[in-house]
Amino acid sequence: MSVMPVNNMLTRGELDALPDDGLRHELIDGVFVMSPAPDVGHQRMLGALYRALWQASQGSQLEVLVAPVDVVLGSSVVEPDIVVARSEEFGERGLASAPALAVEIRSQSTAWLDEGRKRSLYEEHGVANYWLVDPAAPSVTLLLLVTGRYVVAATARGDHTVEVDQPFPITLNPAVLSRG
Repeated sequence: MSVMPVNNMLTRGELDALPDDGLRHELIDGVFVMSPAPDVGHQRMLGALYRALWQASQGSQLEVLVAPVDVVLGSSVVEPDIVVARSEEFGERGLASAPALAVEIRSQSTAWLDEGRKRSLYEEHGVANYWLVDPAAPSVTLLLLVTGRYVVAATARGDHTVEVDQPFPITLNPAVLSRG
């Protein structure tokens, strides 16, 4: 199953009125995009990464939430797999501004979107840290916003670790994360 751009333009209100059906619903540049539920490898990586980020965030003023959480960036509403922001920035449905970190876990159906338009949206709207995680490889690519453009700050593959200091210190091992 793949991502399905629906040919209709939607408003934020129409998006909010959709039923909770377990699928990812996003509004990208006014275009409604629906994604299937992720596979087990994706979910294992998501759970392990969430636990690691949550543990590392303790003592900071940042909160770690897992999708579905709306992030409003201009006229677009996206749902990163994991989002990190200051607790007081979260509203009832999510964020109305750029988070400190957005994480997308690669799925065959969404890779083109995560590495293309969503990356551009995050960059344009000032998301300081964007991580692309691939459970199949396994790998983690850390993008850092520098003067308005993303640069690859680090990449870790397999059993190699990477140490990160933003948005808080954490050590990541993709192979360990991929096992859940």
